[in-house]
Amino acid sequence: MTRATLYGWGRTTPSIAEVLAPASEVEVAAELARSRGVIARGLGRSYGDAAQLSGGVVLSNLDLGGISAIGPEGVVTVGAGISIDELLAFAIPQGWFVPVTPGTRQVTLGGAIAADVHGKNHHLDGSFGNHVLEMRIVTPSGAFTISPQKDAELFWATIGGMGLTGVVTSVTLRMLRIETDQVIVDTERFPDLEGVMNEMSRRDAEYRYSVAWVDCMTRGAHMGRAILTRGRHAAANDVDAPTLKAPAKPRLFVPFNAPSGLLNSLSVKVFNELWFRSAPKHQENEPQSLSSFFHPLDGVRDWNRLYGRRGFVQYQLSVPDSAGETVTSAIRRLSSSGVPSFLAVLKRFGPANPGMLSFPMPGWTLALDLPVGPDALPQVLDDLDELVLSAGGRIYFAKDARLSPDKVRAMYPDLDKFLEVKNRVDPEQRLMSDLARRLDLVGRQRR
Repeated sequence: MTRATLYGWGRTTPSIAEVLAPASEVEVAAELARSRGVIARGLGRSYGDAAQLSGGVVLSNLDLGGISAIGPEGVVTVGAGISIDELLAFAIPQGWFVPVTPGTRQVTLGGAIAADVHGKNHHLDGSFGNHVLEMRIVTPSGAFTISPQKDAELFWATIGGMGLTGVVTSVTLRMLRIETDQVIVDTERFPDLEGVMNEMSRRDAEYRYSVAWVDCMTRGAHMGRAILTRGRHAAANDVDAPTLKAPAKPRLFVPFNAPSGLLNSLSVKVFNELWFRSAPKHQENEPQSLSSFFHPLDGVRDWNRLYGRRGFVQYQLSVPDSAGETVTSAIRRLSSSGVPSFLAVLKRFGPANPGMLSFPMPGWTLALDLPVGPDALPQVLDDLDELVLSAGGRIYFAKDARLSPDKVRAMYPDLDKFLEVKNRVDPEQRLMSDLARRLDLVGRQRR
C-alpha cells in the first residue's frame, strides 16, 4: 500500500489516499472489512472526484481477470480492470466492437459500469449498462454474481452507481459484430444552433451514430453554429480493402502543463473559427477509422495538460425532449459570459434504463469543457444548474467537480431507492468517495 495524491481528469480537486492493488476478490473483501472508507479506481478518467477518497483507501489496478474467448453471439467476459482500449485490441481483429463507447478508449470496464457511460448511439442503443448480461461484485456483505434477472435491484443500483455499491471484478456483455474497422460518415455544417437541433430531431434515427460539435463562442445570428457528424459501421463492400486492425497507439503527447491562460477567449475563438471553416459544408459516405470517429482525442496522450496547472471543468447536462430550449439558453448564457469553451458536444438521448443513478434521459445532452480561471466561471455554472433544474434535467456525476448536494435529489428522483440498496449491501457505509461525501450519496450507518 502506498500513499498518493490523486486527481480526476480535470485536475481540479486533488486528494491524498492510501492506494492498494488487490490481486483477488479475497483481498478486495478483506480490505472492505478492514477499512472504514474504500473506493475503486480504474484509469482516472472521471473528470472530478468520483475515484478519490481523501484519507481513505483507493483500490487501483483491479485486473483480476483477462478476456474470455468471444462466443458466436458476441458474448465475452472481461476483468473489470481491463480497458476498452485493451478489449478493442482483442476484439476488432475478430470482427467485434463494443456496443457502447464513450469518447475515450482509456476507460476500464468497471469504470464504464460505474458511470454507465454513453456514446454517439444512445438514441438507438442506450448506454453501456443496457448491454451488460451479468457482473461479479464484491460488497461488504459478500461477493455476488448479479444480472437484470438475479438481484436486479443491486444490478441497477450498480449501473451508474459510481462504485458506491461494491467493487466490480468482472463483466459479461454482448459485443457488436462488425465487418471492417471503418465507419461511413456524413458531415454537415450548420450556421446556427436551431438548424442543427432541428436536423438531429428529424433524422438522427436514420443513423446509428450521431454527434454535433457546437461553437459556444459565437454570438448573434450564428450562435451555436455546429458541425454534425453521423455514421454507421462500414460493411465489407463499402470500402476498397476492408481490414480489421486494432486501434493505433497515440502518436502525439503533451509533455508538460501548458502556460496558464493559453486557452483563453481569444485563442478559443480562433480555434473554433478554424475548426468550423475546415469542416465540409456537406459530405456523404466518407470512410473514417474507428479511432478517428469515436476516439479522436486518444491520439494525443495527456491532452488534459493543455488546460494548464489549474485544470478544467467538464459540465454535462441532460434535459428532456420538451426542454430543448434549455440547450439554447445554456449556450446563450455561456457565449455571453466570455468564458471560453474549447469543446462542446451535443447529442440525442433515447430511452433511459432502470439505473437508479444513471445519467441519460430521453432528450438532449450537452457537454462543455471549461478552463478554470475566468472570474465569471462559478456564476455561469451556478446559472446553468438552475436552468437544468427548472427543465427537469440533471448533471452527470462522472463529469462533476462542484455541484451542491441540495440539487441532487431533484435531479435524481431514484436516489432514495439507491440508498436503500446501498444500505442493504453496505450497512456501515464503507464504500465512499470524495464525490459521495460532497453530494451526500451515502446511506445511514447502522450503529
